[in-house]
Amino acid sequence: MFSVPIPVLFAVLCAAFLHASWNALVRSSGDRLRSATVLQIAIGLFALLFLPAAAPIAPASWPYVVASALLHVVYTLLLVRAYQHGDLSVAYPVARGSAPLLVTLGAAAFAGERLNLGAQAGLVLICAGILAIGLERGRGATHRLTQVLPTAFATGVSIAAYSVVDGIGVRESGGTVGYTAWMFVLTGALMAVYYRLRAGSLPLTQDVGETAKAACGGVFAALAYGIVIWAMDRAPMGPVSAL
Repeated sequence: MFSVPIPVLFAVLCAAFLHASWNALVRSSGDRLRSATVLQIAIGLFALLFLPAAAPIAPASWPYVVASALLHVVYTLLLVRAYQHGDLSVAYPVARGSAPLLVTLGAAAFAGERLNLGAQAGLVLICAGILAIGLERGRGATHRLTQVLPTAFATGVSIAAYSVVDGIGVRESGGTVGYTAWMFVLTGALMAVYYRLRAGSLPLTQDVGETAKAACGGVFAALAYGIVIWAMDRAPMGPVSAL
């Protein structure tokens, strides 16, 4: 058994739906980097609303906030690149299917979390099933699969990295809301700076319809990962990531 409380289980399953929804929005966009940047800025602005009511976070958690924000920027750029080379049905399962095993290894190495053999076996089966879906759907286009696999797997590594950082950081913070909000705000700011340096302008001044769609995705993403961070404060990181 994964030892995940039932309320946490249902919350994380809702988060999974929201997460898949915003990924679909980014994948369907004509300019994926712009949409992903607007999405991260929207998350940051949405998170600002929660800061006045959030308790101050412990000083020991600030390095985790900064590290997580940087890793989220890397993750976003890798995700955009993965979707440029492959369909959502291929890139998404490979990225999400590889992450839970890496999260489990990271949680064991850095947080001392140990799963029993039954939980480990269940985790492996879940990950294998998710990966099989992506590989099966990409089998008909081998040349595209060889392009998307390295980037999708690198995306999975970045997911695992920020998940472990956040799993430890939120436990150090003393406040899930404050930790999550500050991480989102910093990520949005870093993505805005990156896009400004690359494109010469901010993405919010361009196509209104695409901006609104990406901003909606940002709300979905904020709720999804906010739930995940809340869950990792209450359950082992590996099983939460797998769900």
